[in-house]
Amino acid sequence: MGLEIEAKLRVESHDAIRQKLAELGAKPLGAVMETNHILDSADASLRSAGTGLRVRTSKPINGDAATTTLTYKGPVEDGRFKRRRELELEISSSAECLELLAALGFTSLMVFKKRRESYALGSARIELDELPSLGRFVEIEAPNEGTISSVQTELGLAALIHMDQSYVALIAAQHGQSGCDSFSDSSPTY
Repeated sequence: MGLEIEAKLRVESHDAIRQKLAELGAKPLGAVMETNHILDSADASLRSAGTGLRVRTSKPINGDAATTTLTYKGPVEDGRFKRRRELELEISSSAECLELLAALGFTSLMVFKKRRESYALGSARIELDELPSLGRFVEIEAPNEGTISSVQTELGLAALIHMDQSYVALIAAQHGQSGCDSFSDSSPTY
């Protein structure tokens, strides 16, 4: 069982954060364009339980081969930061996985794209995310809350408020349940 503990922060720009990550000696892990399929059963049993099912394909910006994962996210637990059980496995084909899940009664509720740059700083992972209509975010994930707080301070982001809502909830609030947040061919790339 994996436990995800993270802080999500909305920012105007990633430029100063990239600079600070470089100054701190963070290791760049690469940049990807993600396509996220959010699924649920016809009776919305996952959503009503506060859980989630996702099929994500991550295509590296540098042109390397894409990877696809199937992820279950448990309900959010109490705590200062967002914390929830996360089970994830790599799969070979998003199309075949989505077909199998459809045969089991799951339907794709929302599809959205996100640009993500990843960095490692000690035991923390820092994600610089951009979603077309939502803007830019920083996610700090670490094995404990103390590490997240320290990294947030080191990055100069201590004054920012943690966002409790997921990208799915933010997109649904803006576009409705079907989502539809996507980059166009004219969108800037890293």
